Amino acid sequence: MKLTDDQITQFEEEGWIFLPEAFSSEEIAVLKAEAERIYDEDRPEVWRETSGAPRTAFAAHTYNEAFGILGRHPRLIEPLEQVFGEKVYMHQYKINAKASFTGDVWQWHQDYGTWARDDGMPEPRAMNISVFLDEVFTFNGPLMLIPRSHRHGVLQAGHDISTTSYPLWTLDNDTVTRLVDEGGLVVPTGKPGGVLMFHGNLVHGSAGNITPFPRKIVYLTLNAVSNYIRTPTRKEWIAHQDFTPIEACEDDALTKFASTYKHAAE
Repeated sequence: MKLTDDQITQFEEEGWIFLPEAFSSEEIAVLKAEAERIYDEDRPEVWRETSGAPRTAFAAHTYNEAFGILGRHPRLIEPLEQVFGEKVYMHQYKINAKASFTGDVWQWHQDYGTWARDDGMPEPRAMNISVFLDEVFTFNGPLMLIPRSHRHGVLQAGHDISTTSYPLWTLDNDTVTRLVDEGGLVVPTGKPGGVLMFHGNLVHGSAGNITPFPRKIVYLTLNAVSNYIRTPTRKEWIAHQDFTPIEACEDDALTKFASTYKHAAE
């Protein structure tokens, strides 16, 4: 899947693009089922809220076939190869959840700020490309983005290790207020199967989910192979140290897996 000139222009200027209906309902159904199965597992890669609800499942592509296929899918790999002009490898892979009623916040932050400080990533030549597994509404803890904030480079941040169950390099209120005054706020929403792509320096965060509607999103953090991390400090299943370029699978690989999965369930 290639981006259009207009999409590339929006990405460069605004720092994000949203691609609706990039994956079919059949493909999403099997990913949702497998995500719930992973969340039920007792393994170190699955992090939970203080309530016990799942927060994120790291490295699912390494122990789950469906998410392994998604991690090589051309609809996700090709747009980033197009933007970076080179092959990419998997820096991080996670399935983030906002459980109904109990999903906690993600504070305001830049992803590259963490990748640079904790992993020794040289340049912001990595980014998240994500797949909606549930419908994302304006009211169930959607991601909030500050357009054009990526143009400010790496901003000063503090290491918050206490607010939630996940440590982040977070921005102070004055910085966020200034950036919102300049760029406003956008909240990408859409049906399951939509794909959101945003710059590694784009400031973003999300509120808690107190609705009955869960929100699961898969994030592939793809890094240009020349930009491999130099000084990793986190566990390998959080910040991968296999810098092998990803070879995309066939476009129908997930559809074929979903068909096999359905027959096996019957």
